[in-house]
Amino acid sequence: MLIVAGLPTVSTNTPLPDLSDDVCARLREAFRRTGYDADGVVDALGGAAHAALGRGEPEPARRASLDAGDLGVFIRLFLLGLAEPEKTVSSAFAPLSADDAVAAGILRTVGDEFRAALDIRPHGDEDGSWWVVSDLDADMLGHVVPEDHVLGVGHASLSLIRATSRRPVGTLLDLGTGNGVQALHATRHAQRVTATDVSARALALAAGTFRLNELEVELLRGEWFAPVARRRFDQIVCNPPFVVGPPRVDYTYRDSGLAGDDASALVVRQLPSFLNDGGTGQLLASWLHRRGEDWGDRVARWLPPETDAWFVQRDVADPGLYVGTWLRDEGIDPRSPEGRAKAAAWLDWFTENDVQGIGFGFVTLRRANGQTPTVVCEDLRQAYDDPLGPEAANWLDRVEWLRTHGDNVLDVAFRVPDTVLLERVDSPGDEGWETTVRRLHRTDGPGWQHEVDELTTRLLAGCRGALPLSDLLDLLSAAQGLDSHELTAAALAIVRELVRHGMLVPGSPQ
Repeated sequence: MLIVAGLPTVSTNTPLPDLSDDVCARLREAFRRTGYDADGVVDALGGAAHAALGRGEPEPARRASLDAGDLGVFIRLFLLGLAEPEKTVSSAFAPLSADDAVAAGILRTVGDEFRAALDIRPHGDEDGSWWVVSDLDADMLGHVVPEDHVLGVGHASLSLIRATSRRPVGTLLDLGTGNGVQALHATRHAQRVTATDVSARALALAAGTFRLNELEVELLRGEWFAPVARRRFDQIVCNPPFVVGPPRVDYTYRDSGLAGDDASALVVRQLPSFLNDGGTGQLLASWLHRRGEDWGDRVARWLPPETDAWFVQRDVADPGLYVGTWLRDEGIDPRSPEGRAKAAAWLDWFTENDVQGIGFGFVTLRRANGQTPTVVCEDLRQAYDDPLGPEAANWLDRVEWLRTHGDNVLDVAFRVPDTVLLERVDSPGDEGWETTVRRLHRTDGPGWQHEVDELTTRLLAGCRGALPLSDLLDLLSAAQGLDSHELTAAALAIVRELVRHGMLVPGSPQ
């Protein structure tokens, strides 16, 4: 059952499709009969052609699809944007007729042939496959997309999917659902999912996504958190319109109408009040790098009291590169008169506001009522393969452990996990090779690195889970002739940082 509230009857820039229960049921039957799912497409195309399609090289996929029967028709229509004759369309879509598919807004006629009017494609995870409904992109349309364009599953969506914790929760809010892909993944671990959007078209397409996949999701229309006023959730995910620049709305999927990074600031500032105690939020965000201002100080000021926060900066873009990227995103050539004029206004705004760069990354929040919050801003621009979602959940666990134990960490026997390595950089000296750099490197998760001194490496060498930290510090201070109180004070700060990064694992108190 799909719960839909607040869907409008007013017209939008483009007609809303009629993705009714009946239409979706017949379309789903056709997809299942032909094997149009994530695995089926890969099997039909083969690894090489599927990889070529991902690189934007469609011809190998077209050739492979010719041997795939009805499945090949769906591949050519929805994945390649090609036209098909009525005979092949009727065969592939049965029991949904070609005329009904056109009437529903799924297909459009071009002469005697049919083309896709919507982007409907498989999207899978390790547990199965769904279908996601979105609008055709500019390449498929052959022109610039309209303002209410509903984006498909892009890199930003996939990044947030990987950065979201999947621990079981009772209630989850997908704020700004778009095509509904975040809510799809949420149904794997949340008992009840609510999805909101300001765009009527986005909600209509998301409703189609959920109906196709036979999922129960509550859909609400409105700006930001207004549709869920006075409600709280165990988890909130949000891929907001985070494009930074002048206050304008060219496309609802990316532009908020707020100036600069105010959209990201709004979500960070308001999200915790819609969480249950201990509830968590994950979102994508952008922030300005302004002359004379630390980016970490800037984003930390957005936070309400009693909120744990982990800001992870994944990239920093030069203003010129940033503007060019988003102009191409909307199908505008930066060299055209329109592109040059738009770029000039955008860059003028950056100059007037002392913007030297635009940061982008992930934010993890937790409502920590009655507790002293932990706020950490980290630059993690290095490449890593592990998804950030499990690490974000573990980071919050470690923050809570440190908060609970305080200075009692001295009574804990720590060990260095097997995934942490010590790298040494030696340089030639008068008496042979001399170690100039000692670096701890965690080989899993985000690949944290910490440069440490010789005393720290000796302390960590003893962290094998046998002796409490206090004993190790006493032994080290005696061996080095150091003041034990000074050594302990210095060590505690390092130990807490390594625990927070999963590079020291606490054992049981001795």
